[in-house]
Amino acid sequence: MNGIAAVAFLLSAIASSAAFLYKLVQIHRNWRDVVYVSLTVTLAWQFLTFAMGVVSASSASLFGVPNLGILVLHLVAVALCISAQILLLLWANPLEKVRGRIRGWLYTGLVLITLLVVLFFVGGAMYLPRADLTVGSSDPLILTYLLLFIASQLVPCVKIAIQCIPYARAAGNPWLRRGLWLLSIAAVLLVLYCVTRTVNILSPVLHIEPGIWELLPNLFSAAGIVVMSIALTMPSWGGHVTNALGWLRDYRSYRALYPLWHSLYEATPEIALEPPSSSISDLHYRLYRRVVEIRDGWRALRPYMDSATESEAPADQVRLEARKIKQALQIKRDDPRSIPAPSRGGFEQRDAKTFAAEVSWLKEVSHAFASVRVHD
Repeated sequence: MNGIAAVAFLLSAIASSAAFLYKLVQIHRNWRDVVYVSLTVTLAWQFLTFAMGVVSASSASLFGVPNLGILVLHLVAVALCISAQILLLLWANPLEKVRGRIRGWLYTGLVLITLLVVLFFVGGAMYLPRADLTVGSSDPLILTYLLLFIASQLVPCVKIAIQCIPYARAAGNPWLRRGLWLLSIAAVLLVLYCVTRTVNILSPVLHIEPGIWELLPNLFSAAGIVVMSIALTMPSWGGHVTNALGWLRDYRSYRALYPLWHSLYEATPEIALEPPSSSISDLHYRLYRRVVEIRDGWRALRPYMDSATESEAPADQVRLEARKIKQALQIKRDDPRSIPAPSRGGFEQRDAKTFAAEVSWLKEVSHAFASVRVHD
């Protein structure tokens, strides 16, 4: 089981270190932001917790004192839970309104840490087998130590799971809202860690063999910390994801409109206010220009369009418009001096409510334009 515990701690430490370093490299720009600093401190405690987990799982002693690594791990874990509670308060309230509650959590943390240290040394934990601290013990003092530690983890996790739900519903920032929902899931996973860990702790007293339960706490803990690392940093990097997805969406639309735009540009080069370019810099502007140029090119072809096709069913509107454009281009190319009577309606009748709706419509027409034949 020690090998599985070491792997679980290592996975948690990697996720925690990545989240901590991500926030740390930006702290010089946000060191006056109390929420940002609190988040960075929380991630630092989280990283130290699972770094100590790796140390305690791979070594029986720390500084020559047996089981001391486990004590340090537990103390840092308490600091992590207290820091997470303070962070949650600052996320939801101005600092001025929660100073008293923050002090209350800090005092609670100091009391818990003091009690754990006293119970560890008075109970002679450094002389006990490692399993007494990692699985469970029938010794009253060590049992009290372990149950107190689990209580210090369980209470904040339950509070986080409960509090994140109303905070998430009230959050205006969509990525903060998603982060809070994900943080509530992480808290639930850590509650399951506490429950399964409690079963292991009580197993010697209840004279039961923990079996698979000995493994479950490590799995729930690793999963919870990975999810928590994502949740705590999501409000920071979520906006970059939105921008990247928006850029990708614009790029796909820009490329999808090319067949229609290129044919219209060849027929009426003056629709382009700027020379055509393959550059993808300032892509949203280029997409906007491409839509405008398609509109202008379409409008320039209106005199060549056959108004007789306007009676086709609305369901065929996309192919109808694509065919009308292709017919008009062919007429203009074959005999540019022959200009039929202007068509009424068609493109001008479409009144897209948003730019995105207009792009979506033009993409459909462009796709149909690439495949439709004049005499379909």
